[in-house]
Amino acid sequence: MTDRHAVPQGPTGAVGAAARDLHAFIAGLPKAELHVHHVGSASPRIVSELAARHPDSKVPTDPEALADYFTFTDFAHFIDVYLSVVDLIRTPEDVRLLTYEVARDMARQQVRYAELTVTPYSSTSRGIDARAFMDAIEDARKAAEADFGTVLRWCFDIPGEAGLASAEETTRLATTDGLRPEGLVSFGLGGPEIGVPRPQFKPYFDQAIAAGLHSVPHAGETTGPQTIWDALNELRAERIGHGTSAAKDPKLLAHLAEQRIALEVCPTSNIATRAVRTLDEHPIKEFVRAGVLVTINSDDPPMFGTDLNSEYAVAARLLDLDEQGLAALAKNAVEASFLDDTGKARIAAEIDTYTSAWLTP
Repeated sequence: MTDRHAVPQGPTGAVGAAARDLHAFIAGLPKAELHVHHVGSASPRIVSELAARHPDSKVPTDPEALADYFTFTDFAHFIDVYLSVVDLIRTPEDVRLLTYEVARDMARQQVRYAELTVTPYSSTSRGIDARAFMDAIEDARKAAEADFGTVLRWCFDIPGEAGLASAEETTRLATTDGLRPEGLVSFGLGGPEIGVPRPQFKPYFDQAIAAGLHSVPHAGETTGPQTIWDALNELRAERIGHGTSAAKDPKLLAHLAEQRIALEVCPTSNIATRAVRTLDEHPIKEFVRAGVLVTINSDDPPMFGTDLNSEYAVAARLLDLDEQGLAALAKNAVEASFLDDTGKARIAAEIDTYTSAWLTP
């Protein structure tokens, strides 16, 4: 990313106006998103509707009360809250509603393409028929593309906290002909990292890769650089989810930069889960200085009180980006995506056209 200039700050006068202009630019900027979770993208509106459907849940039905509910003390607390929302997804109709409405929210932010991380095990283990689950997400995917123009693809991820049984089932769902959904492109690993070493999942990633899926595990979010090395060496990661601790290992940063292995950076998420203490301490600046391919993502946006546009604004401040720098950041996500070359070229050209028109007097 070049052409970096200080993003003007301040609430009033010319400086404030310039900052508002940058936010307006971000709002209209065509984007791709690579690290965003299916259930974690449920807006307060969607969560409250699902909670009302299932009144035995402890999740608040009042959208305003969800702000307090989504305040996390640490990563373990975040997982507990996340799973309580997962428990609201009990029928194929719930799955379809969630997926379609998430796409609607993405379209409002000019997201042209997203690789949505889906954890099918969380639903099938709660009694939703696997075939019905696949039909629900695919029906929503196709309807969303037709209605909103947002292209969705799936990453099926293993919930690490559920152990190897979940890995085996996720692999079966991702690789079985006649069950594997058309939109599936990648295979991941989420959940807590502490006490969940990456190497034990190697056989499952080997099977998924053999079936033509890309490897995109979370690594180095709440643990050290060795977790990232394990993801690269054992799971053959093509991108790294979060990768926050990579900044502690210069050799790792050099390897990521040389191999063009992108980091899926989620700044606000890292603060909300206490993986990073403050935004000003976030290692994104070190990633960029090392030449690593950085993409900006929202992770579980409503749970963290953010959205993709807000994450781009955070990145603009942390990296001192102007409009051209933000456009380059948006094109990073297109480059690192698993979209076909024609689709990548189309979105990249749209970003260029939009930016040129914005900057033309």
